[in-house]
Amino acid sequence: MSAEETTPNAHILVVDDDREIRDLLARFLKKYNYRVSAAANGKEMAKVLSQWSIDLVVLDIMMPGEDGLSLCRSLREKSNVAIIMLTMMNEETDRIVGLEMGADDYLTKPFNPRELMARIKAVLRRTNSMPAGNANSRADILNFAGFKLDIGRRQLFSPDDLLIDLSSGEFDLLFALAEHSQKLLTRDQLLDITSGRAEAPFDRSIDMQISRLRRKIETGNKGEELIKTIRGAGYMLTEAATRQNGSS
Repeated sequence: MSAEETTPNAHILVVDDDREIRDLLARFLKKYNYRVSAAANGKEMAKVLSQWSIDLVVLDIMMPGEDGLSLCRSLREKSNVAIIMLTMMNEETDRIVGLEMGADDYLTKPFNPRELMARIKAVLRRTNSMPAGNANSRADILNFAGFKLDIGRRQLFSPDDLLIDLSSGEFDLLFALAEHSQKLLTRDQLLDITSGRAEAPFDRSIDMQISRLRRKIETGNKGEELIKTIRGAGYMLTEAATRQNGSS
């Protein structure tokens, strides 16, 4: 295992009522130098989150008591922590709802731990690293329709200079659209850019994130259409985006 394959400082919280799954994932992730905490339910999850700074939560949907969807919603209301949902194989509705509530990715059970590792790396890479490009882009800001997308701080400000809360996935999607403003990006391209994976059959994650983004930025833009759907093709940011150096 090379140093490039490890992320020694990342702290992952596994939330699943199945003790065998918690223990399996904890052992597996620790082999790759991740710090791992585990919780069997929402109460234990809240305790861990109050004690530690967590980088990513692996959250099972089907749990007794407060389920994963409810926990995802409450997490997203007060935190931008990365979230990967675990769902049952054929529960597409749960996956869609989870993405609508702000999950960054999902994985269906049963799964290979190595696939979960790949998803974790991709999400952490998006949340903790800059997209490939100019080394100075960390200080850049993209301006469009009065909005300011601060790439280094991973923040979006409205034309009124108010901070708009975005999940990690929403930020990456908007960054991709702004980087290619007024150009069509297909759903396949957006999935590849934002999550590093090809589109799976019936995968609606991009559609769900686009829907959330529209509610957040088009409401702040007096209802004007900023993200246009090109039927049967993909999406486009309708306003031109210009780049400025963040230090200017």
